[in-house]
Amino acid sequence: MRQPRYPQKMVRFTVLASGSKGNSTVISTGRTRVLVDAGLSCRELFRRMKLTGEDPQTLDAIVVTHEHQDHINGLSVTARKLGIPVYFTEATHRAWMRWISPRRQMTYAQWVEMCRRQTAERQAESPEPEAEADEPEAETASVAPTPPAETASATAGAPESSAGSSGKTDPTWLPAVEYFEAGRPFEIGDIHLSPFTIPHDAADPVGFVFRADGVRLGFATDLGYVPPNVKAQLTGVDLLLLESNHDLEMLRDGPYPWSVKQRVLSRVGHLSNDAAADFLENSYDGQAAYVILAHLSENNNLPELAKVAAERALNGRASLLANHLLLASQTEPLSSIYF
Repeated sequence: MRQPRYPQKMVRFTVLASGSKGNSTVISTGRTRVLVDAGLSCRELFRRMKLTGEDPQTLDAIVVTHEHQDHINGLSVTARKLGIPVYFTEATHRAWMRWISPRRQMTYAQWVEMCRRQTAERQAESPEPEAEADEPEAETASVAPTPPAETASATAGAPESSAGSSGKTDPTWLPAVEYFEAGRPFEIGDIHLSPFTIPHDAADPVGFVFRADGVRLGFATDLGYVPPNVKAQLTGVDLLLLESNHDLEMLRDGPYPWSVKQRVLSRVGHLSNDAAADFLENSYDGQAAYVILAHLSENNNLPELAKVAAERALNGRASLLANHLLLASQTEPLSSIYF
């Protein structure tokens, strides 16, 4: 581990960005600094870290919640530049590799044309048949190529740094890959991580409860609804970061295609202001010192709408010591919170 930069008993929580264009948060203690998601470019991540007083060179690891682009856009460059490990679930790692690997895609018509062309080339290269009619012909039938439905190959396991790979020859190469599983806590330095499954349209999405020095930080964005397992995990936290993605009327009247609206509204989509407020009013235990509304849509929400819905749900429970309500932004980092 790198040398301590902060007093040994300090836990710091810094949202660098939150929204559909990029999500990243730094959690740090006296000994360990973890980046949760790397949804901004490496350059922008470093710039925002420096704005908040965090040194990018002191990061110990990157933890990935799921493989959607707004959570992994700067992952490869950042991990390689710093030489630090990346923690995924195995399914998320495979999905990330499929997404980042170059692959050829074609329509069915293009595939049929390719098969015809290959057949014609084989026939043109074949020698003239002999006159003996009784002699069986070799290779009279060839196996047709596989249709393009599964053009991308999935590579199992952590990528090897063969031939001194630096990512130029293998886009999936990372300095180190570590797997974790939802429901199985693990540790990075002195930060204890408890991953839990969330309902979202990704390969294996997770939320987290981070614990260090007796402080518990709840982290739940990108979920279509709040199931019982998530409610149980978010009990007794000192800080709650919760998605409040969209206003229902703005989404329904907005510019998105209907298919996208259905996805966002589905049980594997995103939490609306109303859904987040319902959780805060009826399922949240009210114990957190800070409640942070996150992943607000720039097209289908307004900070004022999200804030009003949450304030009504908290129903006067906010004070100097509890339920201080904050809104994370896409365009600038949120001021660091210290425990």
